[in-house]
Amino acid sequence: MDRKQLALDTHAAGFNCAQAVFTALVDGSPRIGRTAALRVSACFGGGMRCGEVCGAVTGALMGLGVARGFDDAADLDGKARAAAVARAFHAEFRKRHGTLLCRELLGEDPGAPGAVDRLKAAGKMPAVCNGAIADAVNIAEALP
Repeated sequence: MDRKQLALDTHAAGFNCAQAVFTALVDGSPRIGRTAALRVSACFGGGMRCGEVCGAVTGALMGLGVARGFDDAADLDGKARAAAVARAFHAEFRKRHGTLLCRELLGEDPGAPGAVDRLKAAGKMPAVCNGAIADAVNIAEALP
């Protein structure tokens, strides 16, 4: 199964955008398993539960960090590479969606009382989320 489909299936199973993207991007990684990936990313959905940076974006950045990050504080080249890949991801996601913010993508802060129910009733969730999830995985996979 391709990673985009895995992410969409994970989201459809009830996991948030960050969990869906992160677990798809680290699927099969010897560095982190599915259970750990789901737990680590659990609090990042809904723009960290307050409408800030989209969970699909944070999930992708976490996945890119697992794949391309650094683990030595003195690794200046690794820091520069991680910063460059994050900037490239941000730029492409913004180009496609106009923003990185969950509340702007959805048109409402999903952390506000009753917002999730309103967004689901209006058809914005999962439609907007699925688009962000698919694009986040595709962008992350396409980065050089």
